[in-house]
Amino acid sequence: MSEPYKVWQCRTCGYTYEEAAGDANEGLAPGTRWADIPDDWICPLCGTPKRDFDMIEL
Repeated sequence: MSEPYKVWQCRTCGYTYEEAAGDANEGLAPGTRWADIPDDWICPLCGTPKRDFDMIEL
């Protein structure tokens, strides 16, 4: 069984990235894992780097 999808939240603005949903506006297909997003990716709302996101429990 595969790992459950996770949700990641920007520490600066609160934008959330849900692995299960992806983000079509960012070119990220549903099911795209956080680890598969490039390290130089930034928050589409405020420009915060990927390293400043936290995994959250919903």
